[in-house]
Formats: sequence, structure tokens, C-alpha cells
Amino acid sequence: MATRTISKLLPEVDYTHLEPLPDPPKEEPDMMNREGIKAFDLALDLYFANRSDVLVSGEGYLRQEAGNEWERFAPDGMVVFGVRPDYIIPRNGYVISEVGKPPDFVLEVASRSTGRRDYTVKRDGYERLGVEEYWRFDHTGGRFHDAALAGDLLVDGKYEPLPIHYDEDGLIWGHSPVLGLDLCWVDGKLRFRDPATGDFLPRPSELDAQGREDRAAREAAEAEVARLREQIRQMSRD
Repeated sequence: MATRTISKLLPEVDYTHLEPLPDPPKEEPDMMNREGIKAFDLALDLYFANRSDVLVSGEGYLRQEAGNEWERFAPDGMVVFGVRPDYIIPRNGYVISEVGKPPDFVLEVASRSTGRRDYTVKRDGYERLGVEEYWRFDHTGGRFHDAALAGDLLVDGKYEPLPIHYDEDGLIWGHSPVLGLDLCWVDGKLRFRDPATGDFLPRPSELDAQGREDRAAREAAEAEVARLREQIRQMSRD
């Protein structure tokens, strides 16, 4: 599970009384794009489930100031440490001036309509906003983005590319110092890997399968308990 040291919480500002930010414009549906975003949300929600100071979110506006409608950034995925998620989530977005810090990690998943913006306009924008780490994932292998997988780390206010490794088996991966995890391109799928164990974090489909197995096992156990109780009742009558 997550090993990053629990951050000192920022001053507790309650944003729940503020009017929520508007939803970003809906883009043309892209199933692979949606799958990548779902993989991000579920995998990291579970990974950081034992921490109350981590926000895992995305697809809402990211702005320096709430009223600046020229800031059109709406990350597919975002991670912030040292905050109160239950205060921020009702805001329907993330306002840096309100929270007191920029996101620690932002991810954009490629789509045909926005791919070029992800590695040009958005890269410059997230750098300017002070996002510590910015990653891009392209399930097509680089047709929508400029690479299948790319990451940048903020160094002295400027993004510096993080190393990306290309294994002989086709695995493409890089390490995120912010998350303490490897981001991996596996047959066009986004996977997160724990470098300490070498294990991938579960995919949504794996979590669904495990949930079905757990429910089946629980129902079987309940049925067996009911059978034994009925057997005991029959024996008591005899």
C-alpha cells in the first residue's frame, strides 16, 4: 500500500458553501479514453484508501482563481496530498488559490480531439500552475500524443522529462517520484505498478471479478450456515 509520508494538512477551509464550478464541456466519447480514466480512479482510490489526506479526482476544472473562465484545464486525473477531499469534492473542481497549493500529480489520457493539446498547451499550462508532476498516456502508442507514455517533473519552475523505459517484452514504463509508483503502458492499457513488489495494482475488471468471487463465496458460506441450522433443527425435533 501507499508508503508516502502523510502530509501536514493545509488549513481547513470549508468550500462546501461555495457554488460549485460548472462542468467542463462534454467531449466526444472515446471508450479507450474512458477506460484509462476509470483505471486511474479505481486503482489509486484503492491504493490510497487508508489515507484521509489524499484527493484522487479529475475531469473538473483546474484553476488558479475560481472566476477565471479563461483557464480551461480539466485534467483526466489528479492527485493532491495534504488536503481534505470531503471539502474539495463538492466544489466540482480544484481552485489553487482556495486550497493553497497546486495538485501534486496530473494525468491526461489521449483522445483524438484533444491529444495535441495535452503535450503542448496543457503541458505549458500545468507548468505555469505549478503542478509538480505531469503525465500523459496514449493507448494508441503515440498517434494522438507525441509518445505512448511521457512524464515531466517540475524542477526550478520548469518541466524536465522523466526517464521512460522500453522493455523487450513491449512494456513501456516510467517511475513517478510523487506517487511512488511506476506508470506502465501494457498492450495499450494504463497500469500502475508497485516498484517495491513488482506487482501491478488491480485493474477495474480485476476488481469487478474479485468482487463477484467474494460475493459468491459469501453467499455459499451463508447457504452452508443455513443448511447446518436446518440440520440442527431437524435433529432437535427427532
